[in-house]
Amino acid sequence: MEKNLYTAAQALQGELTENRRWLHAHAEVGFKVNETKSFIKEKLEEMGYTPQDCGKAGVLATLGGKNQQKAVLLRADMDALPMKEQTGLPFACKNGHMHACGHDLHAAMLLGAARLLKEREKELPFSVKLLFQPAEEILQGASDCLQAGILEKPSVCAALTVHVTTGVPLPMGTVIVPAEGVGAPAADYFKVEMKGKACHGSAPQNGVDALTAAAHTLIALQEIQARELSSSTPAVLSVGTMQAGNAGNAIADYAVMEGTLRAFDEEVRNALKKRVQEIAQGIAKTFRAKARISFSGGCPTLVNDREICIILQKCAGQVLDERHVLSVSELGGEVKNRSGGSEDFAYISQKVPSAMMAIAAGEPKEGFSYPLHHPKVDFDERALPVGAAVFAAFALYGL
Repeated sequence: MEKNLYTAAQALQGELTENRRWLHAHAEVGFKVNETKSFIKEKLEEMGYTPQDCGKAGVLATLGGKNQQKAVLLRADMDALPMKEQTGLPFACKNGHMHACGHDLHAAMLLGAARLLKEREKELPFSVKLLFQPAEEILQGASDCLQAGILEKPSVCAALTVHVTTGVPLPMGTVIVPAEGVGAPAADYFKVEMKGKACHGSAPQNGVDALTAAAHTLIALQEIQARELSSSTPAVLSVGTMQAGNAGNAIADYAVMEGTLRAFDEEVRNALKKRVQEIAQGIAKTFRAKARISFSGGCPTLVNDREICIILQKCAGQVLDERHVLSVSELGGEVKNRSGGSEDFAYISQKVPSAMMAIAAGEPKEGFSYPLHHPKVDFDERALPVGAAVFAAFALYGL
């Protein structure tokens, strides 16, 4: 039965590819995913679902099961990145956005699972919720959907999501089962604004240089990792932008920098946030400026549940050839390490037993050499049935 599920998913290759390419060509960002949302709702309705709006821009569809007091949640993100595509593909997006992180594949996989499950609805042991989530790239969509009640009525007892990877030396379609525990770090975006006093550049004594205060803050923030964290503490603090001033011969009265911090431990995360505030405020005072620090768009650590990981490995192995299902512990090198990128599925993983599987969707030797978030990244669409089948198997046979 399980092997037949993958065969059925492979028979949907054309449909899955068509859906993925439409989503790719119409990439949208954040919560502004109106076209994407309408497309997904239309496809679900064609399958016999009654999709519901979820939060600001999500889509939720539910299937019945023998036990309608509990539910399994299958989640796919569907937003893109605000970057110009350079792939040259015939279905490349031309609106200045790009599905450079594979969310178009994730959504297409879940649409495939939706069809497989609808055809097998009477076999489901539990109800199944299919969540198409916006705003993952800004780490806000999952939290918004939680506030909309996705884990209630019926109550969700387990959750699964997927992330494709490309440009890695793994055979197409390889399913990577995560190790239990923290699989992706907590994240926070921060902004430091410095307020000074403008004056002529020839008389700096008459002003307060916001740019100087910001520059010293930038350097000081880098010392947190170098001098306040041990070499065994995985954490990253990066400042990506700094802007100030309008003329070379004028002292800037305002400067702003923005960055991000990542940590695999909540105590370390909180300590980093505290030090950002202390350092910025302290340096501002030293240079007679005023500092304002704000944090936004964060998420907690993503926790992979031990039992869910075991169930996932079992289901994936039954649906696919077991040689194409690997646990993180079986992999060496960089692939073995925890991801440095955060994922807002973390919010869901903090509420119910969850797991995030990875699926290899592009080997360098087959021409897929660019990494995620690159303007030329591409994916092997033959991985689409793999995701659809494993999603469906988890709901049908997992719990």
